[in-house]
Amino acid sequence: MTGQEEPDEAALHDAAARLANQATVPFDSPALRKALASAQRRDEQTIDTVSQDAVLSAGWDQQAEDKARATVTTFRQFIEDHRDEIVALEVLYGRRRSARLGYADVKRLADEIARPPLGLTAERLWQAYEHLDRTRVHGTGTRRLLADLVSLVRYALEREDAGATLEPYAETVNRRFAAWLADQERSRGRPFDGEQRYWLELIRDHIASALAIEKGDFDYEPFVQRGGLGKASQVFGPDLEGILKDLNERLAA
Repeated sequence: MTGQEEPDEAALHDAAARLANQATVPFDSPALRKALASAQRRDEQTIDTVSQDAVLSAGWDQQAEDKARATVTTFRQFIEDHRDEIVALEVLYGRRRSARLGYADVKRLADEIARPPLGLTAERLWQAYEHLDRTRVHGTGTRRLLADLVSLVRYALEREDAGATLEPYAETVNRRFAAWLADQERSRGRPFDGEQRYWLELIRDHIASALAIEKGDFDYEPFVQRGGLGKASQVFGPDLEGILKDLNERLAA
């Protein structure tokens, strides 16, 4: 560059030393250095590509079985002790035959079993039953929904029956929906068209997660993006109200 001299090697060395000193100033803090070292120890992973794994035990884990048994025993005792106090249990025990189980009812039950000393979740309960009754528990590895607590209570009440199985609530709803659909199409004398089937499946999936459907639910996802209640009314005409009532009765808890 014209009018400027290139710095010599000594000047470059001095400038580099000054920049290095400036860059390390923040690390003069012992607290910061300690925190960085701690973070490295926490996140560092050592991958051993040389050693071979050795099987120490291939037998049944008795401690895990005992823990699972204690979990399901505690849960069963809880629902027995509170069957007259919690609405969800009253409905599932059949003590409120005219009542329909709602999402808020199941949420309250989930909150109750999550409190100390139980500290239970649907996930923990499912794993415990799976450990004890592997051949009768379906839906391994799937994420548990709040509605699955309904399936867990039912299974706890029916577990002594040889034919009792534990399956995700959505599977129960899907099976009931298939039966309802066959009944409806047989009585109608014709199948639902493609758009009607699409909406019916949306309604089915909503019931599988929320336990029921009301007209107000059409103001929210996934219905509102597809035209909401107005579009559903157009698709089904005057049959919509009866269909919703029927699906709530046949699919829900």
